[in-house]
Amino acid sequence: MTYARHLLCLGQFLTLLVLAATAPALAQDNVSERRNLVLDDYGNIYSPRTPRISPDSQQIAYSLDEQIFVVSTDDLEPRPVSSSATNAWGPRWSADGNSLYFVSDRSDRAQLWKLPVSDYGEAQQLTDLDYGISSINLSPDDNQLLLAFSDNDLQEEFEDAEPQPLVITRRQFKRDSGEGYITEGDSKHLYVYDIENESLTQITSGAFEEASGAWSPDGKAIVFVSNRDDPDANYTTDLWLVAAGNTDKGQSLTRLTDNPATKQAPAWSPDGSLIAYITAVDGVYGLQRLAVVPSSGGEPKILTKHLDRWVSSLEFSGDSDWIYFNYDNSGATHLARVRIRDGRIEKLVEGDRVVSSFDVGDSGDVIVRANNRNDTPDIYRLSGKRLDRLTDLNHGFLEELNLGRKFRVSFESDDETVVEAFITTPPGYDSDRTYPAILNIHGGPVGKFAWGFNFTGQFFASNGYVVIEPNPRGSTGRGQDFIDAIYRTWGVTEYDDVISSVDYAVAQGIADPNKLAVTGYSYGGYMTNVVITETNRFKAAASGAGHSLIEANVGHDIYQQWYMWELGTPWDNREKYDVLSPLLRAGNVETPTIFLGGRIDWNVPVLNSELFYQALQVRNIDSELVVYPGMHHSGWTDNFEKDYLQRIVDWFDKYLINE
Repeated sequence: MTYARHLLCLGQFLTLLVLAATAPALAQDNVSERRNLVLDDYGNIYSPRTPRISPDSQQIAYSLDEQIFVVSTDDLEPRPVSSSATNAWGPRWSADGNSLYFVSDRSDRAQLWKLPVSDYGEAQQLTDLDYGISSINLSPDDNQLLLAFSDNDLQEEFEDAEPQPLVITRRQFKRDSGEGYITEGDSKHLYVYDIENESLTQITSGAFEEASGAWSPDGKAIVFVSNRDDPDANYTTDLWLVAAGNTDKGQSLTRLTDNPATKQAPAWSPDGSLIAYITAVDGVYGLQRLAVVPSSGGEPKILTKHLDRWVSSLEFSGDSDWIYFNYDNSGATHLARVRIRDGRIEKLVEGDRVVSSFDVGDSGDVIVRANNRNDTPDIYRLSGKRLDRLTDLNHGFLEELNLGRKFRVSFESDDETVVEAFITTPPGYDSDRTYPAILNIHGGPVGKFAWGFNFTGQFFASNGYVVIEPNPRGSTGRGQDFIDAIYRTWGVTEYDDVISSVDYAVAQGIADPNKLAVTGYSYGGYMTNVVITETNRFKAAASGAGHSLIEANVGHDIYQQWYMWELGTPWDNREKYDVLSPLLRAGNVETPTIFLGGRIDWNVPVLNSELFYQALQVRNIDSELVVYPGMHHSGWTDNFEKDYLQRIVDWFDKYLINE
């Protein structure tokens, strides 16, 4: 039940999309000498993050296992430039290309460090802030750092101080982090840190939250996103400007946009004339589009209004003529660019792959982090529309494995709507027999299963299961109407689609109709709860952090804005809440079910699992409840994530394999 803009993973928390390009390791030679994937392989897959191209386009820096690496475009030999003894991440090149910045916790708290490129010798610590930093947002001249802190962040903490009561005054009073509760002083505001003078200046303030700050090319202004009208009642956000040298804590601001849509990820054009951003008509189902607005003020313009696909990430070309962006298309994520003067879209990277991030160099060179079909992540350079590999990080590891075959299928749902799904068959798959099958439902609901190596799917397959992963209505990659189809019909429209995916696999002779299981996390857990109340054809179920009684969550989880917007108040619209609450149909359930969730999950509180578990216990349906201490909705420890997967497989084996 993850609100689409809160979590990048869009509710696919334990689905672990670790992505990359086709490697020789996946050729089917010497298959008999390989082994199946096991749970201990969970941490063995290299996944490069935040690739950044140097100003001269000759080197690419990236993070890998909390260490900074650099690969030269000449020799293609990655080398570490930060110590493996401490964590480092988020590399950024200096404006002149002579240094590499990164964040590291080598001095206890995470701070900004600077490394000379000439010899990659000893790094210099540039900040020593009590609260630390999490990412790098440097001014164009590299002299100042844009940060976001709350008043509570900056208060000195005393370990022996007696805990004080949490006083709540806001309507939106929870987030899925920390204590969960939002109190006075928790709103994030913008600060400018002068590196040379070691001074911190607050440039915004008030009972509002600022995010996504971006420097103007001349370093004199900062654009940011904020809802300064009614932040607790809706998802509307607007673009605001503040002077980088502001001394009144943001009392004098310039408002750039003023409409009910959401806005995020603002970025200045290199010539300073425009600000681009991603916008949607609403904060839940609205199709994300690319827009620009003059930095001096004026009418915003949607550049991708004719592209009926969900847009994410953006970056200007060095000449300010084009904007590069990602967009979802079916089970893929592609790269394109749009020409600002006439809205012409040029598609650059297409096909059965996911471009999960990219960087555009000053000279127009483009690098991407991408995958092809069933492979793990690597970094590529874009040459025309061809991807040239710069890294091959998992080649040796993949050569050891027999992986399941992952492929995409399409079929008609009950009302003849065409739906797509990914199917992964077990290693050594024999087309002359059927296999026990797992219906795995993604979170979001506005999310999708995608091309790329998926540890969860491969782990299920390695244990002898066919894995069916549908993208039902509500998923991205198929346009606005496809997403809107679940408005006020949670668990109704998608139910037909996910069941049709199972019917397809059975009809094709892939899945054994007598050995079916169902699982999902977040909204996928909610859909698992729905499925077991509508049919008893599944022999076992595993519900991860899924809603069960919607009305019980209003004012308890983080989504009161969403409920009020889509369903209204529960006291005035009780019938809507009841229809969408699978717990009220628990009397139909015959499926043995294990419920799993984080103890301090405020996104989908474990209350939901407790209620459904108790209902099945009362009815003497075999069930278990597994609660993970100290865990929110995401960010679980590796041990708990592995425990989660193993318990699901053990539960399914009990009813499908060892019956």
